[in-house]
Amino acid sequence: MTGELRGKKVAMLVDTGFEQAELVEPRRALTAAGAIVDIVSSKKDEVRAWNHKEWGDSFAVDRTIADASARDYDALVLPGGVMNPDYLRMDERAVRFVGDFCRSGKPVAAICHGPWMLVEADVVQGRRVTSYPSLKTDLRNAQARWVDEPVVVDGNLITSRRPTDLPAFCDTVVEVFAHTPGARQPGEMRLH
Repeated sequence: MTGELRGKKVAMLVDTGFEQAELVEPRRALTAAGAIVDIVSSKKDEVRAWNHKEWGDSFAVDRTIADASARDYDALVLPGGVMNPDYLRMDERAVRFVGDFCRSGKPVAAICHGPWMLVEADVVQGRRVTSYPSLKTDLRNAQARWVDEPVVVDGNLITSRRPTDLPAFCDTVVEVFAHTPGARQPGEMRLH
């Protein structure tokens, strides 16, 4: 995996309560493949993870959502955790950030509860996706085609169900991010 993503910049958008493994493992895979990975958050200095059933570690924030733009990155990862996307979907800047990525054609990967942000950004209509099972109704109500599979790729969207799917999710994220052609400008729709 070394070097496949050399020079690519990836944003990982999180807020308080993201699932720790869903940031740590994809970030490890992305950096091992040569990507530069920034933790982007509405928090300024650090953000705290949730680790299964208790609070996890705190992680330094590289860039605030107020100072970030989809133009600055080649790809986006949305870790889950129940609290994390619930906080993020109430932040208009975070929702706009995700929407800009999706509409640009740049790859966006979301795992577990992360697809809540795809619903909030209104980018799942007609798309084939997966998520943690409790989001199935939300995604269907947003007119997505929800399936129960470890990893689903539909155009520029990569979705996955839960932490046990992380090995397949990480492999798919690196592969798709490495083979994504040039991105489109915000506002251009990608046909799928």
